[in-house]
Amino acid sequence: MSVKTAVVTGGASGIGLAIAERLRADGHNVAALDLNPSGPSSHKADVTDRAQVDEALAAVREEFGPITILVNAAGQEGYKRFVNLTFEKWQRVIDVNLNGVFHCVQAVLPDMLEAGWGRIVNISSSSAHSGQQYMAHYVSAKSAVNGLTKALALELGPEGITVNAVPPGFIDTPMLRRSEERGLLGGSIDDHIQRTPVRRVGRPEDLAATCSFLISEEAGYITGQIIGVNGGRNT
Repeated sequence: MSVKTAVVTGGASGIGLAIAERLRADGHNVAALDLNPSGPSSHKADVTDRAQVDEALAAVREEFGPITILVNAAGQEGYKRFVNLTFEKWQRVIDVNLNGVFHCVQAVLPDMLEAGWGRIVNISSSSAHSGQQYMAHYVSAKSAVNGLTKALALELGPEGITVNAVPPGFIDTPMLRRSEERGLLGGSIDDHIQRTPVRRVGRPEDLAATCSFLISEEAGYITGQIIGVNGGRNT
C-alpha cells in the first residue's frame, strides 16, 4: 500500500481520535483538525471558518504533501425543545455539522482530482434514521450530510473518488457520558445496552475499523453508502 495523506476533522478526541489513530496504524500520514488540537500533526481550526480550514490544510500539505483521504468527524451536539430553539443555536449546529463538511470537502478536492483517487468518509448519526427528540437541529444537519454524501458519490465517482457516510449508533464517548450525566439519554447507558441487539455499547474503535475499510483499496467499489455502526439498533 502506498502511503497517503489523511485529514481527520475533530481528530483530537472521541471518535475522531480513534479514527486518526487507526489510520496511522494503517500506515497513512494523518493530520487532525480540531478546535482543541493535541497529539501529533494536530492543527487548530474551526471547520465553519473556511480561512482557518485553508490555512490548516496548507500546513498539512507542507508537512505531508497532497491530501487524498478526508474523514469529517467534527461535530457539535445540541439538546433543546424545538419551541425554545433559537435560530442562532440552530445555525451554529448546522454550521459545524453540515457547513463544516462543505468547507473541508471543497478544500481537499483539488488534491484528489489531480491524483485521480480519493476517499471521503462523513461521520453522520443514526439519529438521521431514527429521529431524536430535542435534537431537531442536530438531526437535520446529520440527515443533510447523508444526502450530501449520496450526491457527491454520484458526482465524484467518475474521478476515482468514493464518498460514504458512517452514522454511529450508541458510542461510548465523552459526549455520551456528558449526556448521561445531564439525563438526556432517556435512561442510563446500561438501559440502552439492554435495548441493543449485540448487548454492548459501541466503541470509537468500531467506527475507526469501518472507516479503515472504506478508505482501503478493497472498498473501491463502495460509494454513496450509509453504513451504520450501531449494534443492530437501526437496520
